[in-house]
Order: sequence, then C-alpha cells, then structure tokens
Amino acid sequence: MKLKGKTALVTGSGKKTGIGYAMAKKFASEGCNIIVADYGSEKGLNADVKTGSMNEMMVIGQELHDAYQVETLVVNVDVTLTQTISDMVSLVREKFESVDILCNNAGATFGVPNGIHTYDEAAWMKTIDVNLHGVFRMSKAIVPLMQKKGGAIINIASRAGKVPALFNGAYSVSKAGVIMLTKVMARELAGLKIRVNAICPGQIMTDLERWRFGLEAQFFNTTAEEQERKMCETIPMGRIGSPDEVADMAFFLASDASSYVTGQALNICGGQLMEL
Repeated sequence: MKLKGKTALVTGSGKKTGIGYAMAKKFASEGCNIIVADYGSEKGLNADVKTGSMNEMMVIGQELHDAYQVETLVVNVDVTLTQTISDMVSLVREKFESVDILCNNAGATFGVPNGIHTYDEAAWMKTIDVNLHGVFRMSKAIVPLMQKKGGAIINIASRAGKVPALFNGAYSVSKAGVIMLTKVMARELAGLKIRVNAICPGQIMTDLERWRFGLEAQFFNTTAEEQERKMCETIPMGRIGSPDEVADMAFFLASDASSYVTGQALNICGGQLMEL
C-alpha cells in the first residue's frame, strides 16, 4: 500500500475501457483515495468516442471504495470550462482538503482525418483546448492544493507528440505542447516539491485506439483488424499495449520510487519509438 493515505485526482477516468480508469484503479489498489473526474455525459465530447456517463462514474467510485476501502469522490468536470473546474475544486477541498497526485489524462481529437490545409478550424481549436489548455487549467487549479506537502503531476501526452500522426495534426501539436508544458511546470514547481512528468503512450488498446483502427479501415478500404495487424508490425514487441501497463508507469511516477525524476516525457510504446 505504497500510496496509502494519499489522494489522487484523475481526469478522464469515468469509463472502464480507458487509461484514466486503469490509473485510478491502480492507485486505489495501493491505498490511495481517488477523485474520479470526467465529462459525465451520455453524448460525450465526440460522437464516435464516448466519455464516461455520470452513472458509470458513480459505479466506478463506489466499486473502488468497496474493493479497496479508500475514500472516493466523483466529479463532473469539463476541462475546457474554468467554472466547472472551480466547482470541482470546491468539492475536493470540502472532502479531502489537499491533493497529492494529479493525473491529467482527459483527451480527445476532433476533425480527423484531415490534412493541415483542409482541417476545420473549430475542430482544430477544440482538440488543442481539451488536450493542452485542459492540462494548464487543471494544473493551475490543483497546484494550490498541493503546495503544503508537495506532490506529483502526471500528464498523459502521446508518442504522437514526438512523431507526427498522419492526418491528425491537431492531436500531435497538442500533445507536443503537453510535453513542453510538462517541462515548464517541472522547472517552475520543483521548489514547491511538486514533480511533473509526462507519459507518452504509443498504441494502447482503448476506445480511442479502436476508433482509430476503424477510421483508418474506412480511409484505406480495409478492415480494423488488418489495420491493427499492420500497426503491430511497426512495434518491436509485436503487440498493442494495455491501459494497465500505462497505469503501472503512472504509479511509478506518483510514488517515492521516482523521487528524483521530474521534467521527463517517458515513452511506453513497445519499442516503437526509441530515442537517444
């Protein structure tokens, strides 16, 4: 129970098929109180990729509480709206007073597939608002709750922030921004004993990944299974990763095992991206 007594807020953790839920479950299993934060709407942000509904979020909160005997709080938050974040902070202060771990996991992509010259401007702006500005807004709101004891912030970036994703420019640009924002925060917050790192997943089997394979299948007139097979050929380990594997890395970055690690953007991609 290495995180026993700590409190973690995980955005985008409101559905069981995502990385956010895997992180929340991992932290809870290590004794951490959990704030389940998501855009709780049946419609979701994207018609093709659903976010967690409030019903599912409430179930997740109760199940984590019952399974691991930790305190949980479920909050409906839109990371593009400062007011909903302020409302969330009030609820968090009331229940927990402080936060030890913030996982900025909420993310989305809109307007794909499109090249830079055909990309819808509104879709471009919305993608960057959720993925990049959402991390800024959440971090700005939660850092004051970390200042007394210090803590760890984990931003979910992407391999796409280092290698451009084809016809998905806004997503790549936003995730590259998350990587630089991580480094800026790490330098600025080190004096407050707040460590900030990013995780850069490659291909992880989530709803977003399945949607991507389906989208590519339509674009290339093939099948989602064939697109997945082709993707695996580009991965030295020969397979798609799991949300639980990302959660294990997040746990490392949240724990004292990484007490001298900050400002890093760590790849988890089966060797698909190797850097000096």
